[in-house]
Amino acid sequence: MRLLFAMFAVCSALPAQWIQYPTAGVPKTPHGTINLGAPAPRTSDGKPDLSGMWEAENTNVCNPNLTACNDFKISAQFLDFSAPLKGGLPYQPWAGETAKTRAAGNRREDPASRCLPPGVPRNDALPTYKKIVQTPGLLIILDEFNATFRQIFTDGRRLPEDPNPTFDGYSIGHWDGDTMVVDTIGVTNIQWLDTHGNPITEAAKITERFHRLNFGNMDVDVTVNDPKAYTAPWTVRIHDYIVLNTEMIDYFCLENERDMRHIK
Repeated sequence: MRLLFAMFAVCSALPAQWIQYPTAGVPKTPHGTINLGAPAPRTSDGKPDLSGMWEAENTNVCNPNLTACNDFKISAQFLDFSAPLKGGLPYQPWAGETAKTRAAGNRREDPASRCLPPGVPRNDALPTYKKIVQTPGLLIILDEFNATFRQIFTDGRRLPEDPNPTFDGYSIGHWDGDTMVVDTIGVTNIQWLDTHGNPITEAAKITERFHRLNFGNMDVDVTVNDPKAYTAPWTVRIHDYIVLNTEMIDYFCLENERDMRHIK
């Protein structure tokens, strides 16, 4: 657990590179200040443009493993992806017991503690920066964590019938009005949903609905339909903020990693 928090604590210092390089195309008020409430930009076909660098809301929970709580904050969903749900998750019996066991073990078996990818949908709640690149036929999400990428195909193809499980699975997207709807299958059951240890299985179908509210804000509604782990589908909302006047830099969890040997 110490390693996991240490990994993400490093991220708070990363945006220093390019810190004073201005973001192009930022709307301004008549007084010259940044107008985050301006309408969302649109592409040539009239659809909202999701492009930009984004950060998941991370001001809710102070990380108790840090001596100075004000130095780094994370979202409740980073700890427990289902935190907004009243009454908790609709566990299948084995899944509830698995989550309890993982929590009791201080998350020693968390794949992220061993620098493996967080996977979908866990990466939606990570405190690292993400850059969305929207092109005709393809939506690309670049993640600062381990310099990884995710492809969401919007060219009309179908999801594979028998996917080989991967951390990010296989994703296709389509527009529902001004909302980009992304369906993902084929995730691996190796990954966890969060640091709490909530499970996800290869049977899961994850649906993300990306809705850019205005220039500076975006809601991502995430629905997990995993009948092997949960008795019913459930949905949570993650709020993203635009990140301006900075850039991502490479961040590799294994670089100079020294904590893994101490996990017992």
